[in-house]
Amino acid sequence: MFDYYMTRLHELTVVLYAFCVLLYFIDFLHHNRKANRVAFWLLAFVWLLQTMFLFLYMLKTGRFPVLTIFEGLYFYAWVLITLSLGINRLLRVDFIVFFTNVLGFIILAIHTFAPVQFESHVMAEQLISELLLIHITLAILSYGAFSLSFVFSFLYLIQYNLLKKKKWGARLLRITDLSKLEHMSYVLNVIGVPMLMLAVILGIQWAYLKIPEMFWLDAKVIGSFGVLIAYSIYLYLRVSKELYGRSLALWNIASFLIVLINFFLIGNLSSFHFWYT
Repeated sequence: MFDYYMTRLHELTVVLYAFCVLLYFIDFLHHNRKANRVAFWLLAFVWLLQTMFLFLYMLKTGRFPVLTIFEGLYFYAWVLITLSLGINRLLRVDFIVFFTNVLGFIILAIHTFAPVQFESHVMAEQLISELLLIHITLAILSYGAFSLSFVFSFLYLIQYNLLKKKKWGARLLRITDLSKLEHMSYVLNVIGVPMLMLAVILGIQWAYLKIPEMFWLDAKVIGSFGVLIAYSIYLYLRVSKELYGRSLALWNIASFLIVLINFFLIGNLSSFHFWYT
């Protein structure tokens, strides 16, 4: 029973860490100090949980946990989180903090969902199933954000054409102004991109555990990377190139078409769906 509750706490740690990465991503793009503060204290709580787990493991084994790859991964994740907290508090280098935490999340996820840590085959299989559940949940949430972003971009184009053709009327008044439509579309993509990135990380780990042969060439993996790249380019165009207006809305709509292709068409070509059942 104790091992069961410890496993649940490890999974909670991964979920909390995922929220940290999301908030640090927002801060990375916009220098949002409020998001940075919330992420810092959330990460501090994750660090506290990890330190507690590390201490309990040392009490159980009677040694410092670095003698195996499995132990080393956990200590490595702990070191990365510790360094991230120090950099965030002392140096305030957002670029380093964000990517350090992405790496830390990858290492922590590999450690948490590695079935070799469990003597019980049933517990190991249950953990892999829960890894899949978290992966699917994050992916669907990101697709939901992209869907709403698409709606805002589509409304942007409608409003843009109405204004260009000077078609005044009730329809024009019912659609909000262009700047708000564009802003909401962008905000939803800022939320969706890190969610999809974390979903891809967890999905790759699940695929490695369940179908390690040639999973990199699976259509679903390639399609997911395609979606992630398309929306990353959108954020790059918006933030670095300061692209606005109709062109950006068209790119966002094109990116959502890739989402639909990946979800409906490529999903049917993927070997992953065989394993979902």
